[in-house]
Amino acid sequence: MPDQRFLSLPDRDRRYALTAAASTGGRRAHLLEKDVWVVQTLEALVETPFGEHLTLKGGTSLAKAYRVTRRFSEDLDVTYDIRAIAPDLVAGGEEGALPATRSQERRWTREIRSRLDSWVQEQLLPAVETHFARTSVAVRLHADSDRLYVAYSPLFTDYGFVKPEVAVEFGARSTGEPREERCVECDAASHLSGVAFPTASPYVMAAERTFWEKATAVHVFCRQQRRRGERLSRHWHDLVRLDDAGMAQQALDDRNLALSVAQHKAMFFREKDAGGNWVDYEAAVTCGLQLVPEGSFYEALANDYGRMVDDGMLLGDEDSFEALMDRCADIQGRANRG
Repeated sequence: MPDQRFLSLPDRDRRYALTAAASTGGRRAHLLEKDVWVVQTLEALVETPFGEHLTLKGGTSLAKAYRVTRRFSEDLDVTYDIRAIAPDLVAGGEEGALPATRSQERRWTREIRSRLDSWVQEQLLPAVETHFARTSVAVRLHADSDRLYVAYSPLFTDYGFVKPEVAVEFGARSTGEPREERCVECDAASHLSGVAFPTASPYVMAAERTFWEKATAVHVFCRQQRRRGERLSRHWHDLVRLDDAGMAQQALDDRNLALSVAQHKAMFFREKDAGGNWVDYEAAVTCGLQLVPEGSFYEALANDYGRMVDDGMLLGDEDSFEALMDRCADIQGRANRG
């Protein structure tokens, strides 16, 4: 007898299934529910006509595709290949699809932002609507600029700060490479038999590139010494888990990849430090990487990390904040010796 499809079960049965999975897996039931919708949304994206040009990246790729973290990741960060959305701009361009000058970068950025917003609202949204209609899954969809939102009716009343909605944020200023196709499953699937949960097989940014993306972002945060939103400490946590899996060292050994990320960020994502000076990404990935914050920002980050732990976002996969910083200091030292 085939497994019963989870999303076709009555609400009562779905609620019972997730509660049972929570009792054995440790993840709270409402988080397991949102995880189902994260995977279902990812499946919908993969099955659109644009799926081959989309690359999952960020913390969700580490948790769901590489399984190097147990941190709950509630939204999706996706790159739409710049060569697909702007072939006329990148044709004959430099290696890595980078603009040659700062003025060209500004022109590319304006044009890509305009095209991305139009693509999300005029092409992607209808394609995702078609997918959910075909699979008879009830959701509420809407698009806002470069984001797609998939809202669902929650089975549980206490969701805390987690919204019963999956946000998909798109970018289109890189190729997404290096990448590979990987299988993504729901967290509840391994704790229940007889139930078929959604699955997806997206292209995923290589974990080594994700390391350098996060390490350079952490470097900027440390140099700016100011908070940017809630749960910022997740980036430090992810770096340490990548190190546990041996992927941080692989990334540290690949200096060509490090320089590629640095050159891309220097062109498209310029940032100033607390003193008003431009952050030097290439210096950061060669011998000047900073992963350990200082002063009041250290305290603010510690408080942010404490809230993540208290909210059950790390599922027992947490260190003390001091131990986390010690590990980051070790990674920083190895990076700067290389």
